[in-house]
Amino acid sequence: MTSPLDEMDLRARVQTCIDRELRTQESVLAELGPDVTDLLDRIGSLLAGGKRLRAAFLYWGHRAAGRPDSDALVRLATAMEFFQAAALIHDDVMDDSDTRRGMPAAHRALAAVHSQRGWGGDDARFGIAGAILAGNLCLTWTDELVATSGLPVEDLARGREVFDRMRTQLMAGQFLDVVDSVRPWDDLPSAERVERAQRVIRYKSAKYTVEHPLLIGATAGGLPEPDLAHLSSYGLALGHAFQLRDDLLGVFGDPESTGKPAGDDLREGKRTVLIAHTLSGADDAGRTLLRRHLGAPDLDPATVDDLRGVITASGAVDVVEREIAELADSARASLAAATHITPEAAKVLDDLVEISTARTA
Repeated sequence: MTSPLDEMDLRARVQTCIDRELRTQESVLAELGPDVTDLLDRIGSLLAGGKRLRAAFLYWGHRAAGRPDSDALVRLATAMEFFQAAALIHDDVMDDSDTRRGMPAAHRALAAVHSQRGWGGDDARFGIAGAILAGNLCLTWTDELVATSGLPVEDLARGREVFDRMRTQLMAGQFLDVVDSVRPWDDLPSAERVERAQRVIRYKSAKYTVEHPLLIGATAGGLPEPDLAHLSSYGLALGHAFQLRDDLLGVFGDPESTGKPAGDDLREGKRTVLIAHTLSGADDAGRTLLRRHLGAPDLDPATVDDLRGVITASGAVDVVEREIAELADSARASLAAATHITPEAAKVLDDLVEISTARTA
């Protein structure tokens, strides 16, 4: 059965657009000489993979408004993939992650290049600098793709406010995550820990994964306000569910599917809703073990298994699974309430609920 992500051959067309844009930018940078090739290689490697969820939500938001398929729409949707690449590259630097999509994270790959060539200075610092700049290039190219998409100027102008809000809120949402990672957490009431983790989800993930791409497409397409509100509710609920699933995969997922080492979120010490619920439901011994090892970069597989046991025994996995199911139901209800969207888009958006909350990466 064809995946809803492949309707209208969308993933293949987005990849074609990505490849074409990278060739264009390579020609722009050619006069700088071969040294910048390392940046392009890292970006190209990252953009060769991914589900293309954000592109799909923008595309089908536009189609929901009754607008036709076009190469210009695919180019606008492709901008979301460059935006996500920027976010991933910068996020990996902030989290000190080793891998992304089964490959070395950009800053690690660039550090390895520095080391292999025997260059002076610190290889890690070189890698971080290069990754920051690679992410910045992706942000710049996101703007270019939007501006040159080929959609009518008046359509782009309607969608621009949501596009700008997405960029601003994601950057600030990333900072919320940084703040919450260092602010005292252990002595907070259980409800406040959960609330803080949910706030990070809302502004770091849910909005830019589903709601904002969907609304950029729908607003540019001229969908009326009542239906925009329903799509916003759909997007927030589904985006939240998507991140909760990602948090579960970050602890229990198969590295072959997630592209990251098993239990990597535990090594990074991510203060997720899953961990907040674990601290509430675990016994004293479990909480002590979790607090001792959460965020330890050298966690061995046996300790990862022990922590997984604590998380499961606490009931946190069951709580999060129920939240995912409730959010998916809420997303579908909001979608059903949008009465003026096209049947084709409504079906694909309904199918994307299952894709976005699946138990495999």
